[in-house]
Amino acid sequence: MNDVPKRALAIVGSTGSIGMQALKIVDYYPDRLRVAALAAGGNVDRIAEQAWRYRPRCVALADTSRASALKEKLAGSGVRALTGTAALCDMVASPDVDLVLGAASGVAGLRPVLAALAAGKTLALANKETLVAAGALTMATAARHGATILPVDSEHSAVFQCLEAGVPVESIVLTASGGPFLRRDPATFDAITPAEALRHPNWSMGPKVTIDSATMMNKGLEGIEARWLFDLPPERVQVVNH
Repeated sequence: MNDVPKRALAIVGSTGSIGMQALKIVDYYPDRLRVAALAAGGNVDRIAEQAWRYRPRCVALADTSRASALKEKLAGSGVRALTGTAALCDMVASPDVDLVLGAASGVAGLRPVLAALAAGKTLALANKETLVAAGALTMATAARHGATILPVDSEHSAVFQCLEAGVPVESIVLTASGGPFLRRDPATFDAITPAEALRHPNWSMGPKVTIDSATMMNKGLEGIEARWLFDLPPERVQVVNH
């Protein structure tokens, strides 16, 4: 008999690609995880579909203009429908939530992340913009309230899994594919079109992340993320095209 209690999961950004992948993990491990709450920006149809399937205690949308539509979609489900950023913050801080996945894109996920940390939750952080925009505040909030941050972003999760507690880190090397222009003649860069930049050779991502990858800006953001997660000065975080 499995005597490990289920962990109650709240997902901020459940309708995005990372959020949907997380729900697949719940499907794989129904004896270890249950969905306690879901939140998204404004995708009423998708979050309603998720709510009917996973039956969380509540779902929340940041977009308050979708309140009526959300309530209509959830009528008869027994799932509470909430809207507004304050509702997202209350949701992740709830005592019946053990683990919060911060997967909302951009800085939209910052306030819920800070609310989760202030409540002492374990935060699985998949949103690098949170640390880029407010790294010092985020890490200080976690330390002050005894919260744990688990990196979900692929490179940072790999680094985290390689580390042993208490072992000092001299430097971190983040790998990069180089994107679609790795071997392109730099003299032709001024002729690059948006359509070319959106054709990533390895990954299918949203347009913003794809452009950031093509320009290597994404790796710069990941360097900032690593600086805060692992408490290193920027000069000890390197990037290598691999």
